[in-house]
Amino acid sequence: MLRRAAAAARSRRPPRRATAEPSRIPAPQLPTVTATPVAKPIYLTLTPPLKSSSTDPSHTSNLVLLDPTVFDHPIRRDILHLCVTHYRDALRQGSANTKTRGERSGTGRKPFRQKGGGVARAGDLRSPIQHGGGVAFGPKPRDFSTKLPRKVIQMGMRVALSLKVRERLLGVMASMDWPNGKTKHLSQKIDALGLRRTLFVTGESPPVGLERAMRNIPLTKLTTLDQLTIYDVLKWQRVVLDVKAIDVIEQTLGKDVPIAPVALKT
Repeated sequence: MLRRAAAAARSRRPPRRATAEPSRIPAPQLPTVTATPVAKPIYLTLTPPLKSSSTDPSHTSNLVLLDPTVFDHPIRRDILHLCVTHYRDALRQGSANTKTRGERSGTGRKPFRQKGGGVARAGDLRSPIQHGGGVAFGPKPRDFSTKLPRKVIQMGMRVALSLKVRERLLGVMASMDWPNGKTKHLSQKIDALGLRRTLFVTGESPPVGLERAMRNIPLTKLTTLDQLTIYDVLKWQRVVLDVKAIDVIEQTLGKDVPIAPVALKT
């Protein structure tokens, strides 16, 4: 009875008045201002040249300015993986070939009767389960190369060069002139500069003497810019480019982003 009385009393209560929400004044919309991105410049100390007497009057300073859109790109390991896989897939020959049962030589006669022999039935001796028969689902000549967008490959080169700059394993030379083709003198010069295990990249046709002298030096390689790959940049411990190669790379891979002026400390 008490429960019924309490329920009846609750049912006779007047409904609560709904309070009106206060009116909200919309905030004024301010005009959006888009700031132009400004990249910070990168200065790198020039590596001493191979030929001590060679001087370039256009590069009197020992610092070189690098384009930050090329040499200060965010590190993307996924892009490097795609580019390396793309390069290594193109190296595969894909010439493995096996013969199927239709390509094996031999008779097509049934080796024994269908029933009564106590063994499994066999149609011919060229079956994959027979000794000397064909191969089931064996490899055939194919093309393992894969496709990759051009912009992804360009980004991979930016990332690879930026990684070398961050690890301080990228050098720039004013020139790569060498007077003769003697391997002994060039090897001593490379050891004196500490450039063993280095990939030298030039933006022009390499001198005949330098190419001949560096051909027999172990753990050292000379290549041109048109033959440079992302795999080579990542494979070699140190990469040294000349100023002409830097100019071509920045013209090809650079972006139109203003560079903030920075005062050099004297």
